[in-house]
Formats: sequence, structure tokens, C-alpha cells
Amino acid sequence: MSAPMLPETIAECAQRLYEAEQARKPIRQLSLDFPEMTIEDAYAVQRALVDLKVADGRAVRGRKIGLTSKVMQRAVSIDEPDYGAIFDDMFFDDGGTVPAGRFIQPRVEVELAFVLGADLTGPGVTLYDVLRASEYVTPALEILDARVQMSDPETGHLRTIVDTIADNAADAGIVLGGRVVRPHDVDLRWVSALLLRNASIEESGVAAAVLNHPANGVAWLANRLAPHGVSLQAGEVILAGSFTKPVFALPGDTFVADYGPLGTVSCAFAREELS
Repeated sequence: MSAPMLPETIAECAQRLYEAEQARKPIRQLSLDFPEMTIEDAYAVQRALVDLKVADGRAVRGRKIGLTSKVMQRAVSIDEPDYGAIFDDMFFDDGGTVPAGRFIQPRVEVELAFVLGADLTGPGVTLYDVLRASEYVTPALEILDARVQMSDPETGHLRTIVDTIADNAADAGIVLGGRVVRPHDVDLRWVSALLLRNASIEESGVAAAVLNHPANGVAWLANRLAPHGVSLQAGEVILAGSFTKPVFALPGDTFVADYGPLGTVSCAFAREELS
């Protein structure tokens, strides 16, 4: 078992990621520079990165949960989801436009967002605790981005789970929309959606793919944060995990997630301005 990363190394990694987002240029994979990096090391880097952003005036408004499906977990050789922070400047209006040049290599996923009406403090949080604590649930799009190179240009090495976790679980943006429901008003397992890019269906899925019930993801997160003395707070938005594969977004693309009875949520990516 490798020793934990030194505090100065954690700070260095966080600074690299912070500057990559500012410059919109991805850095070399941390997993290549630090091959002994563990998942807990990666979360330490993520926490240091969050601290840098908060010090820069940004505010945490929620959390995201990723890698909730079994197929995605097997793809990156882990047996649990990952998580990241949602900041106040990540929210985009339903039907709005994402400015050109905001992201490096954006992708879009389909999710349900839980908006909490009460705190959730682990350990021991259950699905039923999540349903009681949630004021409402609403359709959402999550925008992912990579501040770490997805593929190393020299070796072709693909980024690993530690790269993604350190990079705030690739979190970059969120769009809320559609019909707001209370968690007991519908069977959340059977919420389904079609993801359309430029009016063509690219992906579809059912919310039960998220750990058998999307509220299980929120419960997992509350319990996972407990050892760090962190609770999920009333008013926070929790993205419970995608039930579609991510779809790359190019300048000029328009995305619509059609949730049937729960309505639609959409956004457009502005075309790059000509210099």
C-alpha cells in the first residue's frame, strides 16, 4: 500500500488543474506523473481544488455523482461511483446558450437532480431518508469537461479514475428544466429520457440504471462524505448520476433531453467566434 501523497504534491496538482480550467488547456494526466496516486489522494486533490475556487469567490451550490452504472464502473475498474462539487457559475438556463470558449471538450449527460429541503448527514443515510429530505426532483442535463488530457498524445494512455476524480469528477455545468415533481409523486426508477443532439436521438435511458434507484446515489454520497465531516445541505442541488452515455458537444450543437411526462430540458452551444 502506497503512502498518501504529500500535502505539497496535492497542492501542486490542484494548482495545475485550476490553471488548466482558466487557460482552457488540458494538462498531462496526473496518473502518468504520479503512478502511485490512489483514489483517496485524488479526492484530496479535488478538495484542494475546491478550496482554490472558493478562495477565488465561487460558491458550492451542490454535488454531482458520476460513474453510477455498472458498465461505466467496470470500464474504469472501480466498484463505486465518484463525486464532485457544483459551483454557482456552473448553472445555465433551460433553453439558454452556453458561451463559446467556456469549455475545453464538453460532453452532455441526462440525469435527475434532487433539490434538498433538509440536510442529509451520514453515515447510515438510506434511500428513504433521501426521499424524505428532497423538496423536489427535476430533469437535468450535466455538462462534463476534461481539464486533464483524455488520451496522452505520446503514449495513447487513457485517463484513469484518479485523473477524473482529481478533476472535480469532470463536472463543468448543469441545466435544470422540465417538470418539477415531489419524490413520492412518481416512481423515479421508471423516469426515462431521450437525448437529442440537433434533433437526432443520440442516447436514451431509464433512471433505474443509476444504482437501481437514483436516490441511492444521493444516499451513497451522504455516507461517503461523512468521514470528512461534510453533510449535504438543504437547498443544495444533487445530480444523482447519468442514465445515458455522454455525448460530445461541438460549437453550434443544440441538446434536448425529452423526459416524456416530465417535460424537456435543453441548451445550445454557441458557435466559435471568428477572429
